Amino acid sequence: MSRIGKLPVKLPEKVTVIVNADNLVTVKGPLGELSQQVDNAISVAVEGSEIIVSRKTDEKEHRAKHGLYRSLISNMVTGVSEGFETQQELIGVGYKAECTGQMLDLALGYSHSILFELPTEINVEVKSEKRGNSTVIFKGIDKQLVGQVAAKLRSLRPPEPYKGKGIKFVGEELRRKAGKSAKV
Repeated sequence: MSRIGKLPVKLPEKVTVIVNADNLVTVKGPLGELSQQVDNAISVAVEGSEIIVSRKTDEKEHRAKHGLYRSLISNMVTGVSEGFETQQELIGVGYKAECTGQMLDLALGYSHSILFELPTEINVEVKSEKRGNSTVIFKGIDKQLVGQVAAKLRSLRPPEPYKGKGIKFVGEELRRKAGKSAKV
């Protein structure tokens, strides 16, 4: 039995789950609505205030999908009730970000500014402190989409190992290298 898959998903108040006959799980909550198509080898049942995910056979492929779909459903429940948030820091002289609607205007040390278009499901907030680093905060109900947008932003200027300049997640530990050593 999958250690993750056998755990029931607790439903908070104001969150409803509908499972269609073709295994389409729809989760509605105060922040929005998400849906996920579940493989036919996995069965999803709503019992009271819990969601039970079980598999029909003990094949290797079905065991692998058991924990996956339980985690996806758990992330949907958390997303529509609380939401997800990712914070990234722009470290470097002249590195800054400005937000206008769903467009993020980034100055990352290149000869041109970069316009980064965001999906409509993602909310963005930029905090800029004088004499400090800019912080970009992504919020949304879909954990996969929030993580994908954050990874795409980080790929525009990943942190370099010598000075640490670039875009990094808040709280991320970077491996730093020593520079050249002088000859004696």
